[in-house]
Amino acid sequence: MTARVACCQLATDVEHPDESADRTRAAIAEAVDGGAQIVVVPELSNSGYIFRSQEEARAAAIRPDDPLLLGWAAEAARGDAVVVGGFCELGADGQLHNSAALVDGDGVQAVYRKLHLWDEEKRWFVPGESAAPVLSTRHGRIGVGVCYDLEFPELTRGLALEGADLIALPTNWPHEAAPPDGRPVLHSLAAVTAYFSKVFVAVCDRSGSERGVEFEGGSVIAGPEGGLRAGPVKDRGTQVIYVDIDLAQARDKRTSERNDAFADRRSDHYSEDLIARFADSLTAT
Repeated sequence: MTARVACCQLATDVEHPDESADRTRAAIAEAVDGGAQIVVVPELSNSGYIFRSQEEARAAAIRPDDPLLLGWAAEAARGDAVVVGGFCELGADGQLHNSAALVDGDGVQAVYRKLHLWDEEKRWFVPGESAAPVLSTRHGRIGVGVCYDLEFPELTRGLALEGADLIALPTNWPHEAAPPDGRPVLHSLAAVTAYFSKVFVAVCDRSGSERGVEFEGGSVIAGPEGGLRAGPVKDRGTQVIYVDIDLAQARDKRTSERNDAFADRRSDHYSEDLIARFADSLTAT
């Protein structure tokens, strides 16, 4: 079950949402033309990220039946592809959400609202209340999260336990100084998440800067062995990265002749109380 996965790293601009939308659709088209069957685009790709007011965020928000997402579906249809991308969502109740849609040639198949809001996102958005989904697609089982969700292993492990072959995460990572060993921790998060649950992880980041904030441009695709199969992009610029992967590898959780990453779990000993006591012990020391 081989699939070509693409992450479309591009720059969006909160002051020019129409241009951002056009740029995103063009990147999806490029990926489909490049043979990609699973295409991931960044978080909030229709709106940009650095809002200055609730009114500005609201003006950029769209509903899931918006022509923008239907345009993604049209591009997907050309190559029998699946697109996972972030957008600024206007809910039916008038609330704003930092959301991701999974779209194929038949239209929008699912919308996930980001559960874990980062920093000023809490000023503009309401967090989601539904679990992150796993969707069966023509090209494998895809779990969906958004950016900061990657830092919550409960969520990504949950997606893997629900059968995800690939976890796709539209992302807007602000650029951070490299740690002493020189390897950005953000790339390691994707690799370690893939390794722990023996799944593929595709993080599609944005590039460039916006209103004085520089972004990481750290798109990577990691494999179950914990290695980076594609990315990061040289000089953190604009680029579509590709990798051909055998998604069936994510369904084999064996780690040795006698070990299995999932079968060896002892979840009856992983109570919330034990986790809380462990956290308290760390604080005490």
